[in-house]
Amino acid sequence: MKKFNPKLIMIDVDGTLVDSAADLAYCVDELMVAMGRQKWGEEKVRHWVGNGVPKLVERALTGELEGVVNQQDYDKAYPLFLQLYAANTCTRSALYPGVKEGLNYLQSCGYKLGCVTNKAEQFTLPILKKLGIFDAFSIVISGDTLPKKKPDPLPLLHAAEFFAVEAKDALMVGDSISDVKASRAAGFAIICMSYGYNHGNDIATTNPDLVIDSMAQLKDYL
Repeated sequence: MKKFNPKLIMIDVDGTLVDSAADLAYCVDELMVAMGRQKWGEEKVRHWVGNGVPKLVERALTGELEGVVNQQDYDKAYPLFLQLYAANTCTRSALYPGVKEGLNYLQSCGYKLGCVTNKAEQFTLPILKKLGIFDAFSIVISGDTLPKKKPDPLPLLHAAEFFAVEAKDALMVGDSISDVKASRAAGFAIICMSYGYNHGNDIATTNPDLVIDSMAQLKDYL
């Protein structure tokens, strides 16, 4: 069995700690109504989540993961989405099963814990606080905390520097190819959750160090 011995563990939010797709899908569909377009529905939006709100708005407007957005449409849609999501940041979102148990275990072992997400701070902090896990983390690095976000390694390298831990002694827990790329570039080990948002693709194909089904399983590999 593969074992990890990190001094620092950084954890992603959407698709790892929090199932936020229902709120995001609601806001996307309300945005589409406001723009005079057809709703997409939660199943479709789930495939688009994970790269921050600006990218989600682009995908909602184009209907594609990497479509070319009309700038005039985007300039109208983006502030509308921000208003919608500010009012619905944590109305339908919930922790995944096993998250509380996993965090409690990590805290009881005294691990240095941080949170790193591409979600903007104005949405990240309220969702962590409302779901009762904000106090588990000594640092929260949001999508707008630094000049670059995942898959760039900067957020993870910033965390390692903050905790005075070498990258080789750090672990990332995430759910997407963005998390894998950031971890590899930063020199972190990476464990991925099987249930998260990876645009409908099996996360195992991106070759993380380990894939698990619940954060409660972390105790078996540390």
